[in-house]
Amino acid sequence: MMQGAGQGTEIAQQLIQHSQRNKPGGDPSLYLLPGRSRPRGGAANRSRATFRSADLAAAAAAPGGYAEARARCHWHQPLKEETKMNAEPEKKFGVVVVGVGRAGSVRMRDLRNPHPSSAFLNLIGFVSRRDLGSIDEVQQISLEDALSSQEVEVAYICSENTSHEDYIRKFLNAGKHVLVEYPMTLSLATAQELWELAEQKGKVLHEEHIELLMEEFAFLKKEVVGKELLKGSLLFTAGPLEKERFGFPAFSGISRLTWLVSLFGELSLVSATLEERKEDQYMKMTVHLETENKCPLSWIEEKGPGLKRNRYLSFHFKSGSLENVPNVGVNKNIFLKDQNIFVQKLLGQFSEKELAAEKKRILHCLSLAEEIQKYCLPKK
Repeated sequence: MMQGAGQGTEIAQQLIQHSQRNKPGGDPSLYLLPGRSRPRGGAANRSRATFRSADLAAAAAAPGGYAEARARCHWHQPLKEETKMNAEPEKKFGVVVVGVGRAGSVRMRDLRNPHPSSAFLNLIGFVSRRDLGSIDEVQQISLEDALSSQEVEVAYICSENTSHEDYIRKFLNAGKHVLVEYPMTLSLATAQELWELAEQKGKVLHEEHIELLMEEFAFLKKEVVGKELLKGSLLFTAGPLEKERFGFPAFSGISRLTWLVSLFGELSLVSATLEERKEDQYMKMTVHLETENKCPLSWIEEKGPGLKRNRYLSFHFKSGSLENVPNVGVNKNIFLKDQNIFVQKLLGQFSEKELAAEKKRILHCLSLAEEIQKYCLPKK
């Protein structure tokens, strides 16, 4: 027999009071349902038998009460690293891909192929400003239908950088989880606001950073461990990029900044310049940074016709120097690796500590990018 909204709300409060005696550590808004044992191990191995009180209250207040509340809590027991996504999924999250350029096309391919993380996801369709009808039998749907559909639970935002903020806001407000290609937004304040919105809605907001999943970065990470940096530089070259669609170079090139921060810790801005020749489609941004130990780092983005996509680096340590990265192999399935991380977040397999560290790094990089933009484009 269904219970009404009033009864459901009362039940939610009773459940919360009951579960406070069995509250897992780390997050005061996480509780355990009666009948579920306390998770063993640390936060990284926390059972998905935890839930957020706000989510439970909303579910229990709905028609169906306690039964509905339990149905809306997805129980995923922690699995060993090598098998955690090989088990038969208890449910599949319906996914819509927004934007079908390079990244969006790769995302759709990965969703349709039989990978462990893809088993937890069901590609419903894609959204595009162009009238495409279908791609490889995947149907195009309107943005309005994607937002209102109960079947769609996840949105992959793969559109131009300047559109990310609007799409993230719309899908979060519609109660969907969001994966977005970097950069999440083109301002620090907006990113903070959207993360707060995601937390209010009880949804995952994941910013992709495939540059941290590359073989080159894995090599660099091993090379710099335990070494004392004296100075360093990172130069990236590529063809022209439309600032109107992809934002200021410090944002469109934020993956290079993320490399430097991930390798050497939080950085501070010393100075920055921007040279532009719009008639030639040429631009060069030069940024001078320093580590917490006052070691200088320079970052240069240079884009124009005829420039090949390449990365040049030079790091000098007390114990020697590293000039560029040797051929360390092909970067295989880096978007899929990112999807694996996103699915683990959906399943509650990331600890609060890991999520907080990732969020801190992303916001720090966005803060630096914004500061660089202000330095290069002072208000008149």
